[in-house]
Amino acid sequence: MLSGDERIPTNLRMLLIIEAMAKAGRPVTPTEINAEIGLPKQTIHRLCTTLIEAGFLIRDVDARRLRPTGRLRAISSGLMAASRSHAAQRKVLQTLSSSVGETCNLVAAEEEGMFYIDRVETQWPLRIQLPVGSHVPFHCTASGKMFLASLPDRQLSSMLAVLTLEAHARNTITDPVDLRRELIEIRKRGYSVDNEEFMAGMIALAAPIRDPGGRFHAAIAFHAPTQRMALSEAMQHLDLLFDAAARIEALLFED
Repeated sequence: MLSGDERIPTNLRMLLIIEAMAKAGRPVTPTEINAEIGLPKQTIHRLCTTLIEAGFLIRDVDARRLRPTGRLRAISSGLMAASRSHAAQRKVLQTLSSSVGETCNLVAAEEEGMFYIDRVETQWPLRIQLPVGSHVPFHCTASGKMFLASLPDRQLSSMLAVLTLEAHARNTITDPVDLRRELIEIRKRGYSVDNEEFMAGMIALAAPIRDPGGRFHAAIAFHAPTQRMALSEAMQHLDLLFDAAARIEALLFED
């Protein structure tokens, strides 16, 4: 931990706040951030307020804790895309797409829902258009449910209390009790399924990509129209999906 206001150059303090939040991997209070940095109390509160006003941080449900916004997530995604591992990461998606024969995605969580970071389209003319930059709901997509299942129980309860469980298709889970039950099953089996829950005639599978601390970082997923692939057939590609997730984890966190 750094100690003393004078030891930290002004232009580094904001970055250190963001780094401390990334290490925590959960919403944190300014006091918890400062335990890592060691600035005067009034300084850390002023800097956090500046980051909130600039749209990089937002207050969590309990109003005391802070979490990153979509603007900060976009920076993270952009840096990941600019890293030397991006070409290799995309090759993993291309290989998975070629093996499965369907569109494959890399998806992260934002306030608005799951955000498509990268995508490799199927060569079939019949495809589902969800381009990079799209947002999809948490509760009815394979990647969204994978993210929700990764949350600790307390955070999950907070999320379920504020989520609008809108019906998007005939199999959308709209009861929070049923959704929690589904998420517990996802935790046990390690992958998530969208069985025509987000869109009629579409199925999807997702697996988690975790950081070295075992925390959810993103999800890798593929989806297909039911006219071309039944859910039972999609399940036969689970080993390929898990292998692709492991390869991307190695690329992202090899340093």
